[in-house]
Amino acid sequence: MKNSLLLTLATAATAVVFIAAKPATPNAMTTSAETAAAPASVYDFTVKSIDGKEVKMSKYKGKKLLIVNTASKCGYTPQYKELEELSKKYGNKVTVLGFPSDSFNQELASNAEVASFCEKNYGVTFPLFETVAVKGDAATPLYKYLSDKTKNGKVSDAPSWNFCKYLVDEQGHVLKFYGSKVTPLSPELLADITK
Repeated sequence: MKNSLLLTLATAATAVVFIAAKPATPNAMTTSAETAAAPASVYDFTVKSIDGKEVKMSKYKGKKLLIVNTASKCGYTPQYKELEELSKKYGNKVTVLGFPSDSFNQELASNAEVASFCEKNYGVTFPLFETVAVKGDAATPLYKYLSDKTKNGKVSDAPSWNFCKYLVDEQGHVLKFYGSKVTPLSPELLADITK
């Protein structure tokens, strides 16, 4: 009986090892991993507001988005005034989202300083977010998505300087990239927003 019990235990242990060692179907694993890792739109991202609160980008569904990498000590910093004007005049069509960045070494030291600067100097009321990197390997996931055509399907431009802009449609898909020189109230940008 002792030998019979040992044989039964040995057989059960072998079966457990065999089941544990059996690999999962590679296609099933790859597909679910790729699906989880590949955002379908801007709405799949979560970012942090300038005061550190998590914000789901899906909160902005239903209107176009103008996503701008901003800076407080740049020759283009006065564009904050036009961004605020755009936000007020065309707020029924587009939501302006400002992402302060020190990627070009022209941002203030803290988020609190940025928020205070924007409010005091330009009366900014549109949403601002935590200071982020917008180019290269250090870029935040949202900016990696915005600047990679293989991910967003439309645009392959990364910000080359402060105040570059991405226009996103009402479904969260990237439509167009604008360089720093294209001002928020330029005829080109307004035409694309009001289409």
